[in-house]
Amino acid sequence: MENIIAFIIWALVGCFFVGMGIFSFFSRKTVGFWANIKMDEVSDKKKYNQAMGKLWILYGLIFIVLGIPLVVGQNSPLIVISILGVLLESIAVMIAYTLIISSKYKK
Repeated sequence: MENIIAFIIWALVGCFFVGMGIFSFFSRKTVGFWANIKMDEVSDKKKYNQAMGKLWILYGLIFIVLGIPLVVGQNSPLIVISILGVLLESIAVMIAYTLIISSKYKK
């Protein structure tokens, strides 16, 4: 039972990222990526926000999938897949934002 509760909490965090993506997709203001950093001007605010929305939705969905080993148990060796997967996924999102989204839409 504890395993299911752990996965539900993990999935709720993933749903938060998906919700952040949906909010970004429809936002009228430019959505920032880095916390507490002033946003640069973007060339096309709507397309930039849509790209950010897609990025966060994809991040949230992959985050949820990476939590599946929690169902087996937190002491299972499979939990390493979740930990390393989220680490690599987070680094990939930072790289995608910096090299693709930011450079494409920066004014």
